[in-house]
Amino acid sequence: MALKLRLTIVQFLEFFIWGSWLISFGNYMSQLGMGDKIGTLFATAGIASFIMPTVAGIIADRWVNSEKLFGILHLLGACCLFMASLAVDFSTLYLYMFLNALVFMPTIGLSYSICYSVMAKHNMDAVREFPPIRVWGTVGFIAAMWVVNLAGWSTSAHQLLLAGGAAVFLAVYAFTLPPSPPTRAKKGSSLISALGLDALVLLKEKRMAVFFLFAVLLGVCLQITNSYGSTFIGSFAGAYPDSFAVRYNNIFLSVSQISEALFILSIPFFLRRFGIKTVMLMSLGAWMLRFGLFGIGNPGAGMVWLTLSMIIYGMAFDFFNISGSLFIEKETPARFRASAQGMLMMVTNGLGAILGNYGAEMVINRFVNNTATPSWPAAWFIFTAYALVIAIAFALCFQYRHEKVKN
Repeated sequence: MALKLRLTIVQFLEFFIWGSWLISFGNYMSQLGMGDKIGTLFATAGIASFIMPTVAGIIADRWVNSEKLFGILHLLGACCLFMASLAVDFSTLYLYMFLNALVFMPTIGLSYSICYSVMAKHNMDAVREFPPIRVWGTVGFIAAMWVVNLAGWSTSAHQLLLAGGAAVFLAVYAFTLPPSPPTRAKKGSSLISALGLDALVLLKEKRMAVFFLFAVLLGVCLQITNSYGSTFIGSFAGAYPDSFAVRYNNIFLSVSQISEALFILSIPFFLRRFGIKTVMLMSLGAWMLRFGLFGIGNPGAGMVWLTLSMIIYGMAFDFFNISGSLFIEKETPARFRASAQGMLMMVTNGLGAILGNYGAEMVINRFVNNTATPSWPAAWFIFTAYALVIAIAFALCFQYRHEKVKN
């Protein structure tokens, strides 16, 4: 019990750090007069996800204990967050947030590997024991959002100070965790193996190549509402100043994360009954609803549509991320699975997120920031149309026959 509690604290703090600023940072940037650069800054996470998890994984596999590397990266991240809180111009803010992304994004994977390593040493069943531990990461993310909102820090640099303080605490705590020593790569292993790119050979198979192509295209959707949702809700402050959604922006948006935690539990049922293709189409349909409901919603008479958009987010996000990972686990040879999982993360949270953030920035600048008559609905409907086109193309191009499981 004590060991599970220790690992739970790791997950809680890991995502508390991220939740302290990720959702509300767009509001903070708008307050600084940088609203037209939100996508550019949020793309740093995609760039970091494309590069750093593999590098950190090699270091942890070959030279440094995972828990020590985890602690060092969080200390560096805390320094970046503290420095970013002092920035008053975009270039300085971008620099420190980019450096923070480089050191923070690898810690997500490291937090998982530390848990798996410790659980294996204590003969714990990771399949059964880890999900209840991981869900506390989502709780930590939600808790941070609530703290920032209730403290009135949604447009303040204090959100970065909160994240930095939590990062220092987690770094110190990490050094007290049971050791997770390097596994050491096998002698003679190629650079391709060391970089985790063995799975590139899978792209020779048409179905897998199509799957990874659509993983990039669907990955474009994943962070748009995280980047701009808070700014969008905040834009109603003039028309609906007393609305709950406006006054408690982060708390209202946290319904999306609560939905995410709940929809995770439904994935095994949907996969067994409908298969990966239908589940991914459900994800794309949910993204259409997520964006479209934003387009017709408002904190007044349209509050029901905004609320439904929050609820549908769990299906949109989880049904792709989790089911895609399980598809890789089932459909790829054992020797390529770890590499294929890493490549899936690179193309969705890396390349897809980069394209999504820069693309969303261009659309929102065109219809919201750089026009005399701002129109958020126009931007959201363009994202809705994008998800519709991808859904139709995926239905036509991805060939997969599902055998229904009765029990």
